[in-house]
Amino acid sequence: MAGSGSSMMYSFLLFTVILSLQEMYRGKLASTELFTILGGFTSSLLFLVLLTFIGNYQESCGVKTGWGAVIVAEAVALIAAGTVHRVCITTCFLFSAAILYEVNKLSGIMLTKSESKTKRH
Repeated sequence: MAGSGSSMMYSFLLFTVILSLQEMYRGKLASTELFTILGGFTSSLLFLVLLTFIGNYQESCGVKTGWGAVIVAEAVALIAAGTVHRVCITTCFLFSAAILYEVNKLSGIMLTKSESKTKRH
């Protein structure tokens, strides 16, 4: 597992690459219905990597992460989706909600595993 500093750096680099590619190909992403859905999905990936970046930044500063990070990451992703197409905003929100649900579920699993390890020792 990567440390919070390297994970923060990688997530920022991924955010920059995904946003750049999305803006370069926004004409293509807005051309058909399927590509519009793909544009919303790429914006939800922006949400995921930005949420990772914000969470790691807050962890390195010693601040507790919460819903504020989710709201900021979602707002940035929706604004980026809006630059491609209006429908991308809706699909980005739906994909981001699904990603957030899965990340929360995965986080709960990892938390119970780490708690069970500390109880054994």
